[in-house]
Amino acid sequence: MFTDRLDRARELMATQGVDVLMLSVGADLPYFCGYEAMPLERLTMLVVPRDGAATLVVPRLEAPRVVERPDVFGVRSWDETENPVDVVAELAGSAAVAAVGDQMWSRFLVELMVAMPSVSWRRGSEVTAPIRSVKTADEIERLRAAGAAVDRIAGRLQRGEIELVGRTEAEVSTELSRQIVAEGHDRVNFAIVAAGDNAASPHHEPGPRVIGTDEVVLCDFGGTMVGDDGVGYCSDITRCVYTGEPPAEFNELYDVLFEAQAAGVAAAAVGTPAQDVDRAARSLIASAGHGDYFVHRTGHGIGTEEHEDPYIVEGNREPLVAGNAFSVEPGIYVPGRWGARIEDIVVASPDGPDPLNRVDHRLAAVA
Repeated sequence: MFTDRLDRARELMATQGVDVLMLSVGADLPYFCGYEAMPLERLTMLVVPRDGAATLVVPRLEAPRVVERPDVFGVRSWDETENPVDVVAELAGSAAVAAVGDQMWSRFLVELMVAMPSVSWRRGSEVTAPIRSVKTADEIERLRAAGAAVDRIAGRLQRGEIELVGRTEAEVSTELSRQIVAEGHDRVNFAIVAAGDNAASPHHEPGPRVIGTDEVVLCDFGGTMVGDDGVGYCSDITRCVYTGEPPAEFNELYDVLFEAQAAGVAAAAVGTPAQDVDRAARSLIASAGHGDYFVHRTGHGIGTEEHEDPYIVEGNREPLVAGNAFSVEPGIYVPGRWGARIEDIVVASPDGPDPLNRVDHRLAAVA
């Protein structure tokens, strides 16, 4: 798998005129070699020449964490008294064009620019994103397993099996996080819990606010399931419940959102420009008079990262291709009152949109 991914990267490097690809912290590194670097001040770097063997440059004290894959990369550990930037520059050789990972610490890029003054620099995602954004059948099944796990949690939320009233948002967030791990995820990426008027903030940080009766509770949560190969795949779901009988005005808002989210999913067919999926959801919200309250893009790609290509947003005219995986998550947020969002992960497939989240989309009233 890793050899195939690096081969495809080299093909793109040749097409783009890139001589060497350098991947440090972030999701690119485990995706291409199975090793996830700790975000330390010590440099870790996978150096991938277009026409040579890949080398993982790693601090000696971190070397025991590396699962060596001699058919994929060699290992060059460095001592505390060495300058790892010089090691990387030497491995890059006479490269004229280098692509660096988007999440590399700027301190290392600045030092590399000094050590390699004649090199032209590009973003590594120009090479990596086209590969990562098209999922294989195995990757889709891993995303499906992660999605099914959070579906089970959302189902408990909708059935009232997760206590809400009288608990703080932070306490419920902790409970969701516990269940994410219990359902097989290796780590929690986020667990947003936003009650009442806090639900009008799309990325609300759950805090000490106590959840009361007769209010909406928006829950957006997900984590990462790591396989035996060291690569993790993410889940991400949003569902809303109401702690009592929803008022007619909120039911009307939610019905619009329900239809908009379904329209976005239905539009997510192979060959459809990404912006048209956004338009399918957004047009219904706008026509109902809530357009000013839908303040973010309709979706983001997902895979080894929660947010990656492709982005479902106006201006992205790239057509969806089979294997693209992304969220469809329109929202309506009325400041000072309430908010709501529905989110599924969807895969564009030759047979049509394939939602990975199947739990009920309707608004559940819970005690």
